[in-house]
Amino acid sequence: MRRRLLTLTLLGFALVAAAPAPAEVQQSGNLRVGFGGGFTPSSLTRDRLAPVAVRIQGHITTTDGSHPPPLQQLELALNRHGRLSTRGLPTCRAAALQSTSTEGALARCRGALVGHGKFHTSFQFGPGSTVPSDGAVLAFNSRRAGRPALLMHLSISVPVRVTFVLPMRIGHDAKGDFGTILRARIPRLAGGLGSITAIKLEIGRRYSFRGERRSYLSASCGAPAGFPAAVFPFLRGSFIFEDSRRIRTTLIRNCRVR
Repeated sequence: MRRRLLTLTLLGFALVAAAPAPAEVQQSGNLRVGFGGGFTPSSLTRDRLAPVAVRIQGHITTTDGSHPPPLQQLELALNRHGRLSTRGLPTCRAAALQSTSTEGALARCRGALVGHGKFHTSFQFGPGSTVPSDGAVLAFNSRRAGRPALLMHLSISVPVRVTFVLPMRIGHDAKGDFGTILRARIPRLAGGLGSITAIKLEIGRRYSFRGERRSYLSASCGAPAGFPAAVFPFLRGSFIFEDSRRIRTTLIRNCRVR
């Protein structure tokens, strides 16, 4: 009986590992948030950290087609089997990124670059009058109050030129499934007329320091001894909007032991 249960458990791991990683969708009233992401490689060592890259994507829509309320606060929490390390990595200051284009930000802080992506916004200029816009996202290693932080540089040029720098505080939780917590307060876009409606971001960086190869993000596969894979809560996203609505969702992913 125990062997049969073990076989079924391993079969379940195999089926989950083979399945695609869909986005989670949560709703509050007419407000809907789709949240997805993953990491590569998904095959990791059991007891030692290995370099990984993390992908995150989110979509904000409404069921009735109305303009979504502006996102006010964002929190991302990573599973505690992952680790963020900045030792020996150059840093960038927020002042160096203010009022810069994507190219200008790279020229000033390329050495601190740890991620990149795209985002979409929607501007409402009157009843029934909305204008969509696309922009680029760059993520830079930084420090804030003496602690590691992440600087997000977001830039769009149409219909209005907007560049803003979004500091993300990096904290740690000693308990629970999630060990690394990133928090940010979103500034108002165009006086509150703009709302972020989608974002795609990949974070990961390998670099050398004092002759040693290092990684901004590393992880291990926390599968129990004797098991070839594990299913775990990978990433938790918390979204707080200007109208006080809160949406939280957790992504369940899997890893294989190599």
